[in-house]
Amino acid sequence: MARIIGITGGSGSGKTTIVRKISEIVGSFAVLPQDNYYQSAEHVNNTNITAFNFDHPSAFDSDLLVRHLEDLRAGKAIQTPQYDFVNHRRLPETVTVEPGRLVVLEGIMIFFEPRVRELLDLRIYVDTPDDIRFIRRLKRDIDDRGRTVQSVINQYMETVRPGHYDFIEPTKAYADLIIPEGGNNEKALEVLVSFMGQIVKNQNGP
Repeated sequence: MARIIGITGGSGSGKTTIVRKISEIVGSFAVLPQDNYYQSAEHVNNTNITAFNFDHPSAFDSDLLVRHLEDLRAGKAIQTPQYDFVNHRRLPETVTVEPGRLVVLEGIMIFFEPRVRELLDLRIYVDTPDDIRFIRRLKRDIDDRGRTVQSVINQYMETVRPGHYDFIEPTKAYADLIIPEGGNNEKALEVLVSFMGQIVKNQNGP
């Protein structure tokens, strides 16, 4: 049966960096980004970016995510959705994710939904200061998602910041491990690598 590790934290906290650094040391394992499970919102653009609240639990297709986690835990492959963050819609294409001994789920709201939370064997919260998270988000949204500076600021003030304090920050209470400063915390990464390495090492075991 697969072990599922959940990594959460605010937008720009360094979740993806942690997953990448672990993979460089431990090797391959299944990674499931919660971002892939956003609901489609084709009506959103730079001028009306807050017309859909991407920082509310209802923005995600949690029913599908729960089914996929249960399938992976049971040793079944899944077809994970793909999301177009420029046009804010789910793509018709899917990507096959094969089951294994280790699955990493990362996303901003994964501790908020009880059904998801209960499927996690280890819960990690990445705790990074607001200013650093905002700067990282600003750069990502401009460089990768075709956003304007003003649209990023508007969204941050109207939905991202309130959503963080309403739905993400409180879930720190569910964490088994809190990592300050994200991927820059070498000691915390050593603990994670050791834990994941044992699981991967025993993949062919009984």
